[in-house]
Amino acid sequence: MPADLLSTFLVFCRIGACFMVLPGMSSARVPPQVRLFASLAIAVAVSTFIDERLQAYLAEPGPAVLLRLAVSEILIGLFFGLIARFYLLALEFIISGVAMSIGFGGMLGAMVDGFEMQAALTAFISLSALMVLFTLDFHHHVIVALLGSYDVMPFDTMPDMRLMLVDLVDVLRESFLIALRLGSPFIGFAIIINLGVGLLNKLSVQIPIYFISLPFVLAIGLVILYYSAPYMLSLFGQGFTGIYNLR
Repeated sequence: MPADLLSTFLVFCRIGACFMVLPGMSSARVPPQVRLFASLAIAVAVSTFIDERLQAYLAEPGPAVLLRLAVSEILIGLFFGLIARFYLLALEFIISGVAMSIGFGGMLGAMVDGFEMQAALTAFISLSALMVLFTLDFHHHVIVALLGSYDVMPFDTMPDMRLMLVDLVDVLRESFLIALRLGSPFIGFAIIINLGVGLLNKLSVQIPIYFISLPFVLAIGLVILYYSAPYMLSLFGQGFTGIYNLR
């Protein structure tokens, strides 16, 4: 096989592995043909920037060398795709807590990006956040990060798994700190409303305060969500670019 085709194949391994776990592109509702041709088109475009380095290395490759290169490229692509996946999972986690704090945790519905059951509020906010990321061209940031990864993680060496795991832990930490800031109004509301309802229940044991207070908790929670949702989505979109700049 010519060296230029081999170099495009290795680039496709990195791009395709990233798109396999990237939010939005990895959804089961996206046809596999769309993901395949999108990955192939981007791989052909990216390979033009690094074709000379790869062709010099792939002059006379052996089967063991090709297998090692393919595995290494797939691992690197998965690493960059999981960074964006963890960032969105942090938001889904905190929105699930928000749904429980305002009384919407029991209303389960199907996710648009997946098949597992989640709270309707979680599915709505996560889909809105994903649309905000696509509006801000987050996939362009991922492609730029993949293009720059050839300087940090060259194709002729196996990636350091320890450093990759450390970087993923740093991404998890930063993502959950951002998610905690986004859900802090609802956490404070849940603490205050539960303390107040608990004190009222102790003062009047005969009255089922928790059942009576549920409509008020829902109403106040929806009012807070109405005013805070635009800022949550805006801050979530702005914080994405910093995730790929942690190291």
